[in-house]
Amino acid sequence: MNCIIIDDEATARAIISQLCSNTPSIHVLEEFPNAIQAIKYLNQNEIDLIFLDIHMPDFTGFDFIDTLKNPPKIILTTSDANFAIQAFEYACIVDYLVKPIHLERFQKAIKKAETFTVASTENTVSEKLEGASFGDLYVNIDRRLIKIDIPSIYLVEAKGDYIHVKTEDKNYTVHSTLKKIEEKLPEDLFLKVHRSFIINTTKIVDIEDNSVLIKKDVIPVSRSNRPELMKRLNLL
Repeated sequence: MNCIIIDDEATARAIISQLCSNTPSIHVLEEFPNAIQAIKYLNQNEIDLIFLDIHMPDFTGFDFIDTLKNPPKIILTTSDANFAIQAFEYACIVDYLVKPIHLERFQKAIKKAETFTVASTENTVSEKLEGASFGDLYVNIDRRLIKIDIPSIYLVEAKGDYIHVKTEDKNYTVHSTLKKIEEKLPEDLFLKVHRSFIINTTKIVDIEDNSVLIKKDVIPVSRSNRPELMKRLNLL
Protein backbone atom coordinates (compact mmCIF):
# COMPACT_ATOMS: atom_id res chain seq x y z
CA MET A 1 0.00 0.00 0.00
CA ASN A 2 1.26 3.47 -0.89
CA CYS A 3 0.89 5.90 2.00
CA ILE A 4 1.68 9.37 3.30
CA ILE A 5 2.32 10.59 6.84
CA ILE A 6 0.83 13.82 8.20
CA ASP A 7 2.08 15.00 11.59
CA ASP A 8 3.35 18.38 12.76
CA GLU A 9 6.04 16.73 14.92
CA ALA A 10 9.18 15.66 13.06
CA THR A 11 9.96 12.98 15.66
CA ALA A 12 6.51 11.44 15.30
CA ARG A 13 6.87 11.35 11.50
CA ALA A 14 10.25 9.68 11.85
CA ILE A 15 8.90 7.01 14.20
CA ILE A 16 5.96 6.16 11.91
CA SER A 17 8.28 6.13 8.90
CA GLN A 18 10.58 3.70 10.69
CA LEU A 19 7.66 1.45 11.59
CA CYS A 20 6.58 1.51 7.94
CA SER A 21 10.09 0.58 6.80
CA ASN A 22 9.80 -2.58 8.92
CA THR A 23 6.51 -3.47 7.21
CA PRO A 24 7.02 -4.82 3.67
CA SER A 25 3.46 -4.11 2.51
CA ILE A 26 3.76 -0.35 3.24
CA HIS A 27 5.55 2.16 1.00
CA VAL A 28 5.84 5.75 2.26
CA LEU A 29 5.62 8.22 -0.65
CA GLU A 30 5.71 11.53 1.24
CA GLU A 31 5.67 13.10 4.70
CA PHE A 32 3.94 16.38 5.57
CA PRO A 33 4.18 18.66 8.65
CA ASN A 34 0.67 20.02 8.08
CA ALA A 35 -2.62 19.11 6.42
CA ILE A 36 -2.61 21.98 3.90
CA GLN A 37 0.49 20.64 2.12
CA ALA A 38 -1.02 17.17 2.10
CA ILE A 39 -4.23 18.40 0.46
CA LYS A 40 -2.23 19.92 -2.39
CA TYR A 41 -0.42 16.61 -2.85
CA LEU A 42 -3.65 14.57 -2.84
CA ASN A 43 -5.13 16.81 -5.52
CA GLN A 44 -2.54 15.42 -7.93
CA ASN A 45 -1.77 11.96 -6.53
CA GLU A 46 -3.67 8.86 -5.47
CA ILE A 47 -2.67 6.87 -2.39
CA ASP A 48 -4.01 3.92 -0.42
CA LEU A 49 -3.44 4.96 3.18
CA ILE A 50 -2.80 8.02 5.36
CA PHE A 51 -1.23 8.08 8.82
CA LEU A 52 -2.85 11.18 10.28
CA ASP A 53 -2.25 13.08 13.51
CA ILE A 54 -5.34 14.64 15.13
CA HIS A 55 -3.84 17.62 16.97
CA MET A 56 -2.15 19.99 14.53
CA PRO A 57 -2.04 23.82 14.54
CA ASP A 58 -4.84 25.64 12.68
CA PHE A 59 -6.09 22.56 10.79
CA THR A 60 -6.87 19.39 12.79
CA GLY A 61 -6.93 15.86 11.48
CA PHE A 62 -10.73 15.87 11.51
CA ASP A 63 -10.80 19.18 9.59
CA PHE A 64 -8.53 17.53 7.03
CA ILE A 65 -10.78 14.49 6.60
CA ASP A 66 -13.81 16.75 6.15
CA THR A 67 -12.15 18.38 3.13
CA LEU A 68 -11.65 15.07 1.30
CA LYS A 69 -14.36 14.09 -1.16
CA ASN A 70 -13.18 10.48 -1.54
CA PRO A 71 -10.79 9.85 1.35
CA PRO A 72 -8.47 6.83 1.27
CA LYS A 73 -7.98 4.55 4.25
CA ILE A 74 -6.84 6.49 7.32
CA ILE A 75 -5.07 5.39 10.49
CA LEU A 76 -5.18 8.08 13.16
CA THR A 77 -2.07 8.61 15.29
CA THR A 78 -2.47 10.69 18.43
CA SER A 79 -1.38 11.08 22.05
CA ASP A 80 -5.00 11.72 23.07
CA ALA A 81 -7.33 8.75 23.55
CA ASN A 82 -10.39 10.92 24.12
CA PHE A 83 -11.37 11.26 20.47
CA ALA A 84 -11.89 7.56 19.78
CA ILE A 85 -15.69 7.76 19.58
CA GLN A 86 -15.61 10.78 17.27
CA ALA A 87 -12.98 9.10 15.09
CA PHE A 88 -15.09 6.10 14.24
CA GLU A 89 -17.90 8.26 12.94
CA TYR A 90 -15.81 8.43 9.76
CA ALA A 91 -16.19 5.51 7.36
CA CYS A 92 -12.62 5.90 6.10
CA ILE A 93 -10.90 5.43 9.47
CA VAL A 94 -9.30 2.02 9.87
CA ASP A 95 -7.78 2.29 13.32
CA TYR A 96 -6.84 4.65 16.16
CA LEU A 97 -3.27 4.42 17.43
CA VAL A 98 -2.35 6.11 20.69
CA LYS A 99 1.24 7.37 20.98
CA PRO A 100 3.75 6.07 21.81
CA ILE A 101 3.07 3.55 19.04
CA HIS A 102 4.68 0.12 19.38
CA LEU A 103 5.49 -2.25 16.54
CA GLU A 104 3.07 -5.02 17.54
CA ARG A 105 0.13 -2.62 17.77
CA PHE A 106 1.20 -0.92 14.53
CA GLN A 107 1.24 -4.25 12.70
CA LYS A 108 -2.28 -5.03 13.91
CA ALA A 109 -3.47 -1.76 12.40
CA ILE A 110 -1.77 -2.59 9.09
CA LYS A 111 -3.50 -5.98 8.97
CA LYS A 112 -6.83 -4.20 9.42
CA ALA A 113 -5.95 -1.76 6.65
CA GLU A 114 -5.08 -4.58 4.24
CA THR A 115 -8.61 -6.01 4.40
CA PHE A 116 -10.47 -2.76 5.05
CA THR A 117 -12.93 -1.35 2.52
CA VAL A 118 -14.04 2.28 2.66
CA ALA A 119 -17.85 2.20 2.62
CA SER A 120 -20.63 4.73 3.13
CA THR A 121 -20.76 6.27 6.60
CA GLU A 122 -24.40 5.43 7.22
CA ASN A 123 -23.74 1.71 6.85
CA THR A 124 -20.57 1.46 8.90
CA VAL A 125 -20.63 3.69 11.98
CA SER A 126 -22.23 1.20 14.36
CA GLU A 127 -20.26 -1.70 12.86
CA LYS A 128 -16.93 0.08 13.28
CA LEU A 129 -17.69 1.06 16.86
CA GLU A 130 -18.47 -2.55 17.65
CA GLY A 131 -15.48 -3.91 15.75
CA ALA A 132 -13.08 -1.48 17.41
CA SER A 133 -14.56 -2.16 20.85
CA PHE A 134 -15.22 1.54 21.46
CA GLY A 135 -18.59 3.02 22.33
CA ASP A 136 -20.98 1.29 24.70
CA LEU A 137 -20.86 -1.91 26.72
CA TYR A 138 -24.09 -3.59 27.80
CA VAL A 139 -24.10 -5.57 31.06
CA ASN A 140 -26.83 -7.83 32.43
CA ILE A 141 -27.91 -6.75 35.89
CA ASP A 142 -31.10 -8.09 37.49
CA ARG A 143 -32.43 -9.15 34.08
CA ARG A 144 -31.88 -5.67 32.67
CA LEU A 145 -29.33 -4.65 30.06
CA ILE A 146 -27.51 -1.59 31.39
CA LYS A 147 -25.52 0.55 28.95
CA ILE A 148 -22.06 1.68 30.08
CA ASP A 149 -19.96 4.21 28.17
CA ILE A 150 -16.64 2.38 27.72
CA PRO A 151 -14.27 5.40 28.04
CA SER A 152 -15.95 6.22 31.40
CA ILE A 153 -14.73 2.92 32.88
CA TYR A 154 -11.59 3.42 34.93
CA LEU A 155 -11.27 0.10 36.78
CA VAL A 156 -12.49 -3.50 36.56
CA GLU A 157 -11.90 -5.84 39.49
CA ALA A 158 -12.51 -9.59 39.63
CA LYS A 159 -14.03 -11.04 42.78
CA GLY A 160 -14.95 -14.72 42.61
CA ASP A 161 -17.67 -15.28 40.01
CA TYR A 162 -18.29 -11.54 39.68
CA ILE A 163 -16.54 -8.45 38.39
CA HIS A 164 -16.84 -4.91 39.73
CA VAL A 165 -16.92 -2.29 36.98
CA LYS A 166 -16.14 1.21 38.23
CA THR A 167 -17.05 4.24 36.09
CA GLU A 168 -16.95 8.00 36.49
CA ASP A 169 -20.63 8.05 37.52
CA LYS A 170 -21.53 4.66 38.97
CA ASN A 171 -20.23 1.22 39.93
CA TYR A 172 -21.66 -2.09 38.69
CA THR A 173 -21.39 -5.68 39.90
CA VAL A 174 -21.73 -8.16 37.05
CA HIS A 175 -21.76 -11.96 36.94
CA SER A 176 -18.88 -12.48 34.52
CA THR A 177 -15.14 -13.11 34.30
CA LEU A 178 -12.23 -10.72 33.92
CA LYS A 179 -11.15 -12.51 30.74
CA LYS A 180 -14.55 -12.03 29.11
CA ILE A 181 -14.71 -8.28 29.72
CA GLU A 182 -11.04 -7.88 28.75
CA GLU A 183 -11.97 -9.14 25.27
CA LYS A 184 -14.64 -6.41 25.01
CA LEU A 185 -12.43 -3.48 26.03
CA PRO A 186 -10.19 -1.58 23.56
CA GLU A 187 -6.55 -2.47 24.15
CA ASP A 188 -5.42 1.08 23.44
CA LEU A 189 -7.25 2.27 26.58
CA PHE A 190 -7.22 -0.71 28.93
CA LEU A 191 -4.53 -2.95 30.37
CA LYS A 192 -4.63 -5.94 32.69
CA VAL A 193 -2.04 -5.09 35.36
CA HIS A 194 -2.83 -7.93 37.76
CA ARG A 195 -4.75 -11.21 37.60
CA SER A 196 -7.63 -9.44 39.37
CA PHE A 197 -7.50 -5.94 37.85
CA ILE A 198 -7.89 -4.15 34.53
CA ILE A 199 -7.27 -0.40 34.46
CA ASN A 200 -7.96 2.43 32.04
CA THR A 201 -4.43 3.73 31.50
CA THR A 202 -5.69 7.25 30.69
CA LYS A 203 -7.03 7.50 34.27
CA ILE A 204 -3.71 6.87 36.02
CA VAL A 205 -2.94 9.43 38.72
CA ASP A 206 0.31 8.09 40.12
CA ILE A 207 2.63 5.06 39.97
CA GLU A 208 4.83 3.95 42.84
CA ASP A 209 6.86 0.75 43.04
CA ASN A 210 4.46 -2.11 42.28
CA SER A 211 1.18 -0.21 42.50
CA VAL A 212 -0.79 2.33 40.51
CA LEU A 213 -3.28 4.95 41.72
CA ILE A 214 -6.51 5.09 39.69
CA LYS A 215 -8.84 7.77 41.07
CA LYS A 216 -8.68 6.86 44.77
CA ASP A 217 -7.99 3.16 44.27
CA VAL A 218 -4.50 1.77 44.79
CA ILE A 219 -4.10 -1.19 42.44
CA PRO A 220 -1.29 -3.76 42.57
CA VAL A 221 0.79 -4.27 39.45
CA SER A 222 2.23 -7.75 38.95
CA ARG A 223 5.86 -8.15 37.97
CA SER A 224 4.94 -9.75 34.63
CA ASN A 225 2.57 -6.89 33.68
CA ARG A 226 4.76 -3.98 34.77
CA PRO A 227 6.91 -3.86 31.57
CA GLU A 228 3.83 -3.44 29.36
CA LEU A 229 2.49 -0.75 31.68
CA MET A 230 5.74 1.18 31.45
CA LYS A 231 5.69 0.90 27.64
CA ARG A 232 2.27 2.57 27.62
CA LEU A 233 3.45 5.62 29.54
CA ASN A 234 4.61 8.78 27.84
CA LEU A 235 7.75 9.15 29.94
CA LEU A 236 9.79 12.34 30.03
